[in-house]
Amino acid sequence: MEDYQKEKLSKLIVDLVKDKIYQPMKAKEMANLIGIPKAERAALQEVLDKLVATGKIGISQKGKYGRTENFTHVGTFTANQRGFGFVSLEGHEDEEDIFIPEDYIGQALDGDKVRIIITKNGDGSHRSEGHITQILEHANKEIVGIYRKNKSVGFVEPDNQRILKDIFIPQGKDMRAVNGHKVVVKILNYGDAHHKPEGIIKEILGHVNDPGVDILSIVRAYGLPETFPKDIMKAAESVPESVPENIIAERSSHDFRNLTTVTIDGEDAKDLDDAISLNFDENTGVYKLYVHIADVTQYVTEHSLIDQEALNRGTSVYLTDRVIPMLPRVLCNGICSLNEGEDRLALTCIMDFDKSGKLLDHEICESVIRSNKRMTYNGVHSILTGAELTNGEDLSTYLPYKEMLERMYELSKILRKKRHERGGIDFDFPETKILLDERGKVTEILPYIRNEAHMLIEDFMLAANETVAEDFFWQQIPFVYRVHEKPDPEKFTALSLAVSNFGHFIRMRDEESIRPKEVQKLLESIEGTPEEPIIKTMTLRSMKQARYSTECSGHFGLAAKYYCHFTSPIRRYPDLQIHRIIKEDLRGELKNRRLEHYRNLLPGVADRSSTLERRADEAERETDKLKECEWMMHHIDEEFDGVVSGITNYGLYVELPNTVEGMVSLRIMDSDYFVFHEDKYELVGERTGKVYRLGDKVHVRALRADKLTRTIDFQIVKPDTDPVQNEVTYG
Repeated sequence: MEDYQKEKLSKLIVDLVKDKIYQPMKAKEMANLIGIPKAERAALQEVLDKLVATGKIGISQKGKYGRTENFTHVGTFTANQRGFGFVSLEGHEDEEDIFIPEDYIGQALDGDKVRIIITKNGDGSHRSEGHITQILEHANKEIVGIYRKNKSVGFVEPDNQRILKDIFIPQGKDMRAVNGHKVVVKILNYGDAHHKPEGIIKEILGHVNDPGVDILSIVRAYGLPETFPKDIMKAAESVPESVPENIIAERSSHDFRNLTTVTIDGEDAKDLDDAISLNFDENTGVYKLYVHIADVTQYVTEHSLIDQEALNRGTSVYLTDRVIPMLPRVLCNGICSLNEGEDRLALTCIMDFDKSGKLLDHEICESVIRSNKRMTYNGVHSILTGAELTNGEDLSTYLPYKEMLERMYELSKILRKKRHERGGIDFDFPETKILLDERGKVTEILPYIRNEAHMLIEDFMLAANETVAEDFFWQQIPFVYRVHEKPDPEKFTALSLAVSNFGHFIRMRDEESIRPKEVQKLLESIEGTPEEPIIKTMTLRSMKQARYSTECSGHFGLAAKYYCHFTSPIRRYPDLQIHRIIKEDLRGELKNRRLEHYRNLLPGVADRSSTLERRADEAERETDKLKECEWMMHHIDEEFDGVVSGITNYGLYVELPNTVEGMVSLRIMDSDYFVFHEDKYELVGERTGKVYRLGDKVHVRALRADKLTRTIDFQIVKPDTDPVQNEVTYG
C-alpha cells in the first residue's frame, strides 16, 4: 500500500470511528467492513497503530478500536530507575497510580503528560496496568546533567535519575564543554526506539566539583527563577523607603504605634512579615491578641509587573545555601518587613479570647504599627524557660517585655490545648539544620529543635488564619482557602490494618467516622515507642496533600472547619491575594464586577500556587539530601551510633542523631540470610534468629555516599571492631 493510500485510509478510519452509529470493533472486523484484502492487513494495522499513537483513535483492553475518549485516560508519567513507571490519572489523584511495564513506556520521560489505555484492572493486591499510547506534552524542555565526551561523540547524563536516557549532543553544539561540566541542555527532539534524545547545550554551570554548582544544578533543574528581570527591579526600587504621612493619616483610627509590639523570628531572618501584641484585662480575664501582618499589597498592586512576577514564582524557596524570594529583596527586607523602630503598614487581626481559649470577638483592619523589639526564638525561649542563651544576644533587652511574653505564653498554651481537644494533629517530624562555610561546603548537620517560642508564634498565626477564613466564609466572598480533605477510606483502612500489626488501633466504622481525633489518639499511643517513626510516616502517607482552593472544605490535620493562609504575604502568593480581597472588603469596594473578577481569577491562583508550592518543597528536600550526602562523603569509614528508622525487603534504614539517614543493604548483611516480615516490620536471620526491629540501636560504618543519586550506604558493625573483620564487597 502506497503512502497516499495509507493517508486516505487513515482519514476514512477516523471518519468511521467518529460516526454516531459506529460500534467499537477489532482490526479484522474493520477490514471486512471497509473491504481491505488480506494482503493489505499489515498496512491496515500500521495505520491503526499510528492513529492510536497520535491519539486520533483509541483502543480498548480487548483490542477494539473506537473514539479516543472512550478507551484512554490522561495522566502524568513517573519513571522508575529500574525501567518501569507509573501514571497518575487526571481527576483521580487520590486513586492508586497505574503501573506501566518497561516494554510499554515508549518514548515517555519522567514527568510527561501521557495518554494511556488500561490493559489489566487491579485488585486488592495488584495495581491496574496500562500501556502508554501517546505523549501529549513533554515535561522536560531542558535537562540538567553532566557532560561526557567520548572521542567525537558528546552526551549528557541527566541528574534526574528517573530520566533513563542520555542526551546526544551533536558536534558544534556543546559550547566547548569538557568532561565533568554541569550543563543545561535544551532538547531538540526526544528520539525514538532506535535513537537517543538530542539536544544542544545552552549553559555551562561549572565543573561538577566547583563550589555552589551542586545546588545551582537543582535550581536550574526545577526551573526556579534565580534573579529578577531589570524592569521588575526598577519597579521595586521606585517604591518609597518609608511610609508616606498621608497613608498613615488615613489609618488614624487603627494607629497602633503606641501599642507594645514585637517580632519573633530566627536569627537569620530578614523578611519579617508578622508581629504580635497582647493586652490582658485582669477584671474580665480577656486576652486581646493583635496579629499584625505586613501590608504588602500597598506596594504590590494587582496586575503590576511585581505582582505578575510574584504570581509566577508563587512562593519563596528556602534552599540550603540561598533563599530565592517571591518579591525583590528591596521590598521583602525593606518597606514590607516589620523592622524594629520603623513605621510600617499592616493588616491586623484583633482577637479577644477568654481563659478557655474561646474566641469572643474579632476585628480585621488596615493599621499602622511600629515594632518595639526584634526578638529571636532562642531569646524568647530563654526568657520563658530560663534556658541559657548562647546566640550572643543581650538578654537584658528582653526584660521590659518579660511580663507580656509570659502572658503570650499563657495564651498560646490555652489555644494549643483547645486545638488538641478538638483533635488537631501534630506530627512533629524532626527537622534538619545544615551549616555551610563561605564556599558552600557543609561544616555541620544538626537536628533543628522547635522550642516554646516557635510554638507560641505558630499558635497565634493559626488563630489568625482560622479567624480570617471563617469571617470571609460567612460573608460568602470569593476567597482562597487552605484545605486538607479527609483521607481516602481505602488508604485509611490499609493504615488501620498496618498499625494493628504493632498492637495499635484506629477506630473506623465508615468514611464518616474518619476523624482527626482518631489519628491524634494513634500518634499519642505510639509516642516514645520503637515503631513511632514508621507509623508516623505511614499515617502521613495515608493523608491527602494540603492545597489551596476556592472551596472551604476544612483542614483535617488541624481539625479546623475554616482555614486560610493570611500571615505570610511576603513569601506566599495566596496570602498576598487574599490581602487584596480583605482590603477591598474593608473599603466597601467589592461590588458585583469585582466579585465576578475574583470568581474567575481565584481558581487559577489556587491551582498554580499549589503546584508551585510542591515544586519548592521538592527542591528544598533535594538540596538537603544532596548536602547530607556531601557531609557523609567526608566521613567515609567513620562509625556512628544510630537507630533503625525503616525496614524493607531490601534492607534497613538507619538514622543518625543529627537526622542523616542511610541504608544497610541486605546483600551486604552476609552474617545470615535475613527475611523481611512485612506484618511486623522485622528482619529475621534464618540461621541465627537475629532480629532487627524499628527503633533498635545499631552501630554503623559509613561505606559510601553519592551526591548524584542522593544515597548513603552504611554497614552494621560492632563498636571498636577492626574494619577488616567487617569487610564487604560491592558487586
